[in-house]
Amino acid sequence: MSLAIDAYVQSNEARFLEELKEFLRIPSISTLPEHNGDTRRAAEYAAEKLTAAGLENVEVIQTERHPLVYADWLHAPGMPTVLCYGHFDVQPPDPLELWISPPFEPTERDGNLYARGSADDKGQMYSHIKALEALRDVHGTLPLNIKVLLEGEEEVGGLSVAAYVEHNPEKLRADIALVSDTEMYEPGMPTLKVGLRGLLYMEIEAQGPSRDLHSGVYGGAAPNAVFGLIELLSKAKDADGHLQIPGIYETVDPPSAAEKTSWEQLPFDEAEYLASEVGSTSLTGEPGYSVFERTWARPTLEVHGIAGGFTGAGAKTVIPAKAVAKVSIRLVPRQDPAVVEAAVRQFVADNAPKGIRCEVRVLSSGPGLMVNTDHPAIRVAAKALSDVFGKPTVFTRSGGSIPIVGDFATHLGIPTILMGFGLPDDGLHSPNEKYNIRNYFDGIRTVAHFFEEYGKAS
Repeated sequence: MSLAIDAYVQSNEARFLEELKEFLRIPSISTLPEHNGDTRRAAEYAAEKLTAAGLENVEVIQTERHPLVYADWLHAPGMPTVLCYGHFDVQPPDPLELWISPPFEPTERDGNLYARGSADDKGQMYSHIKALEALRDVHGTLPLNIKVLLEGEEEVGGLSVAAYVEHNPEKLRADIALVSDTEMYEPGMPTLKVGLRGLLYMEIEAQGPSRDLHSGVYGGAAPNAVFGLIELLSKAKDADGHLQIPGIYETVDPPSAAEKTSWEQLPFDEAEYLASEVGSTSLTGEPGYSVFERTWARPTLEVHGIAGGFTGAGAKTVIPAKAVAKVSIRLVPRQDPAVVEAAVRQFVADNAPKGIRCEVRVLSSGPGLMVNTDHPAIRVAAKALSDVFGKPTVFTRSGGSIPIVGDFATHLGIPTILMGFGLPDDGLHSPNEKYNIRNYFDGIRTVAHFFEEYGKAS
């Protein structure tokens, strides 16, 4: 580990933190049209800091929705090229009343920085930019070739960046991609994610009568769209969490014996997990599988919300004409999103209740995938993490989805190093999202160290 880089980061910690706070003050909420200008402002801020860090060919690229940012530095002939990815858009902060401090006024408490987007993903992504700045200022150059691609639509599906990657394979050509948008297994434990679940996100709409009807006049004869939708959804998964969609498990592979053994060696207290992370009376899911298997290596179906009928104050006795559910299926490696989508459509057609017409609309989809742990860059990344954090790096999977990783594999043919510095209790997408300030600085050190070592190893 470079002592010069370490000293540079330490001497600039106050500035690095203030710059991150400036970034976090921009309410770049990609799903809300009234914040379109803020999302562009976040893109321009990132572009400005990339330029200041010595990157070249910096572009803010307009798309049909939110802009992308591209930059590169390609003056290391014979050295590998790393494509750094991150996103500068954030989730809405609602419910605002649950925030201890305002979501877009970054606040330090107990060694953490509280703000929307602090961990997901502005803080982690900004570590890449500061690592590049540190390398350039200390050494006057970079140890390898760098390309940077940032987006402003990750929280709303990432359609623009997916299209950009598909149509610009030569411009984005690289040896590996580096993404910091995941978490460490626990504080102080360096972690590389080597598996991701994919995602099929859908709306299922149920239509019953042609209009809302009086339940006293028509109750007992007219179909109820809300009840019909609930009936349909209840058939898709049994009480033990087994999915009932025909063919859903055909290409589901169990984790290897070695992987299961490594998971069993991770520090894990199921009672503590239930109490501190889940906060319910019991855990659910398929019997016979560990929590890690259920959350990392098994497909799941979740209902995120149902809208329909009357939900205001007081009483209104209607039979709802229409209801809509937001539904997702998490996919594991080897499950084809198109095949699963077709199975869902067939299941809905076969199981729609009498008198209920159903429509399935896919909002986004992406495959799950595994990264080969024998890849040279994975070994270098594991060593870089261990050098900075002083502990052996562990390899885990993530139950979440990062669609861009699949796009990089499909269109660029490159693996992705998932080097995250978040923590399990960072509260992503929730009130009081936070990012550990020490992890922010150590993330800068680790990324810089990884670039140095990967350049040497090639």
